[in-house]
Amino acid sequence: MGRKPEGAAEKLFKNLGKKLDQLVADVKKGTEDPRFQERYEELKRTGEKLKEEFDTFKDDNRETFNQVEESFEKAGKEIRDAFNKTFSKGDK
Repeated sequence: MGRKPEGAAEKLFKNLGKKLDQLVADVKKGTEDPRFQERYEELKRTGEKLKEEFDTFKDDNRETFNQVEESFEKAGKEIRDAFNKTFSKGDK
């Protein structure tokens, strides 16, 4: 009584597991590389700068953002009301 031949799904998952293990090993190795650390820090600084610029833009255009927010809230309420009216159980 030997082991049954490996099925297609079993082979697929086995290969997937090996590739995931390799990916995890590569990520661990990459985080130790100074080039990746430098790039990570650069991206982090850029993200912080963009957030600050967006906050400033939002503050400078507060009235427009408030109008947009109110419009989205109104549209969301109208969509919710339309769904409720369309799919209410008592309306047949």
